[in-house]
Order: sequence, then C-alpha cells, then structure tokens
Amino acid sequence: MKAVGYTKSLPIDDPEALLDLELAKPEPGPRDLRVAVKAVSVNPVDTKVRRRAAPPAGDHKILGYDAAGVVEAVGDEVTLFRPGDEVFYAGSIQRPGTNAEFHLVDERIVGRKPKTLGFAEAAALPLTSITAWELLFDRLGARPSKAFDPRTLLIVGGAGGVGSILIQLARRLTGLSIIATASRPETTKWCLELGAHAVIDHSQPMKPQVDALKLPPVSLIASLTNTDTHFTQLIDILAPQGKIGLIDDPVQPINPMLLKPKSASLHWEAMFARSTFETADMIAQHDLLDEVAGLIDTGVLRTTQDQTYGTINAANLKRAHALIESGKSVGKVVLEGWG
Repeated sequence: MKAVGYTKSLPIDDPEALLDLELAKPEPGPRDLRVAVKAVSVNPVDTKVRRRAAPPAGDHKILGYDAAGVVEAVGDEVTLFRPGDEVFYAGSIQRPGTNAEFHLVDERIVGRKPKTLGFAEAAALPLTSITAWELLFDRLGARPSKAFDPRTLLIVGGAGGVGSILIQLARRLTGLSIIATASRPETTKWCLELGAHAVIDHSQPMKPQVDALKLPPVSLIASLTNTDTHFTQLIDILAPQGKIGLIDDPVQPINPMLLKPKSASLHWEAMFARSTFETADMIAQHDLLDEVAGLIDTGVLRTTQDQTYGTINAANLKRAHALIESGKSVGKVVLEGWG
C-alpha cells in the first residue's frame, strides 16, 4: 500500500521531511477496523510529532490522525461496524497514522461518517470535534441546554481547527455568550460566521476589549494557543470561581498559583487520553462522533474544511505542514485520494 512517513525529524523545508513509502497492508486485531482511507486532514499535532519524535534508526513513522474512509475488513471481536460502512475518526497517537491507504483503528473511537458530507469534508472534523466537545462539556462543565446561561465563554484562537468547532458547539448547544479572539480581518469574519457573539484582537490588551462588550462575566476560558503568552491576561479577565481549559503546549511555564485568589481552576484537554490508556469509557468517542455526524446531517453544525491540498502524497502533505507551522491557517486543510 502507499503511505507517507518520515525517517528523521527534519524541518518541513528539508526534501526528506516527509517521504512517499510502499508498505505491507496491515492485518486487523480483534477490535480493529481496517479502513480504506479516502481523505485525511492535517492538525498541529502532526507537525509537533514530526519535529519531536524521531523513529529508531533505520525505521519510519507514519503520521496522520484524522481520516474518513470505508471499512474494508474487521477483527473477530468487532460489533459496531461491518465492511462497506463509511466512517470518520481521529485514530490513536500510539499507533501508525492515517497517512496510509489502509489503516487500523479500534472500533471504539470510530464514528459513522455524516451522510451529507463527502470524505474530504468529513475528514476535517474528528480530532477537532472530539477536542472541542470534551473541552467544553467534560473539562469546563458547560451545560448542553439552549436556556440562557449567565456566563461568557472566551475562546482564544477562535479561527483554528478546534476553535472553529468550539464556537459552533457553544453557540448551537448552550446558552453561553461567546467571545472569540482573532487578529486578522479574514479570521474575524470566520469566527462571526460560525456564531461568535463578538470577536476581540488577542494581539492587543484583551481585558479592555472584553469589558467594553458589557457581556456576562467571563466564567469559562478555552485557551487554544499561546497560553503562556496570554496566561496572566486570562486570569485578570476570568471571573471568580471560573475555569480555564487549555489544549496547547506552553513553551514557558505557567503559574497555577495565580488562580488561587479567585478560587479558579485549570483543566487540560488531551483527546488522545482515552485511546492511549484504553479507559473504561473509551467508547464515549464513538458515541460523540455519531452525535456530531447527526448534528452535521441536521444542519446544526457545518464542516470546518477551508482548503483542499490535492491528493495524499508527501509533496502535498509538506505544503499542508508548512501552512500549519506558519500559524496562518483558517479552519482545516484536507487531502483526498491517492496520487
């Protein structure tokens, strides 16, 4: 089968940063699906792993987490799917990635592809949908109800992949007021189109901008990028007894003691935790993705696909990695088919 991987951790402009490979077709384990991958999307985690996790000498590593495709074969203990089913999922960071023609994935973290979307549109959704859902409802404790909620959610980095889903989930499924941050006209427009009530510029002091909006207290903050840069500002903005949730990897240490005067709390969201540790509730991600598919098919949510970079090969994936590393992407970049 065709695949794209790397043998050394290299800058994306190096000719060997990503390579086209020919590998053996994998055999499914008891709870595995073997999926014929039709489309993938690229996430910041792909670029981080490529830069930081070199495979053993003489070996290779396959990246990719988001995928949409068709179940081709199933393991002996599979009960949720059968060959021919169209699926979408975010895979496991412990296993070879989705940048391969055929991919193995545990059925408990796979959802049925939205019927109203093509494979490319569907591939944009899984990782960011799981992250946004778990962050909003499991970590920050937002209530899934359309009744008015006298709190404001601040989303730092609203135009990225996770932010683009989080804005929609919060606007469509809760009664929260939503402020997103963005620093360019096109990203501001994107956040407002997705449902943010207001957008502020995170490159400028944020508290005066928040205060000027005269919205309910900011009791929930989703910090999706540059948390170490913004951390003291966020604590200043946060209402007493509020919650900050983050998903990024701060370069500089953050001081959680700053939260104590407000009796506030800090929460990490890592969507690979369930699959990495095979938690008792691992199947929650299957259920979550099925629910997201239903919300897509009824028009409540929309795909966050922004650009398509052609077929799945090393050259196109290098372009996608470079865009992600530039910090200028909006929504999700997808690739479809094998070329």
